[in-house]
Amino acid sequence: MKYENIKNYKNGNFHRITGVRRVTFYKMLEILQPAKTQMTAKGGPKPKMCLEDMLLATLEYSCENRTYAHVAASYGVSESTICRIIEWVNDTLIEDGTFSLPGRKIRINRDG
Repeated sequence: MKYENIKNYKNGNFHRITGVRRVTFYKMLEILQPAKTQMTAKGGPKPKMCLEDMLLATLEYSCENRTYAHVAASYGVSESTICRIIEWVNDTLIEDGTFSLPGRKIRINRDG
């Protein structure tokens, strides 16, 4: 699901869909924006997805346990692209120290 589709949802529905509150989502975007600016300043191709969609794809992967293939198909990019995006978003948020995003293996091991 793309950010354009959910940006006007009420707060409760936004939280149900993304797994985080709208305030938290925007705080994550504030952390990612300078990192994206720094990344694109080095040159190279323009990102295929907007920052909001990158974060949303990461949340879908982390919270819903979707595969790279499913997330990639939702956003019209390749699996390798979505893999790089999710790793970059996770690494950037974890490096900042404000958020801690458990990986799928941690969640699976905790449940089983």
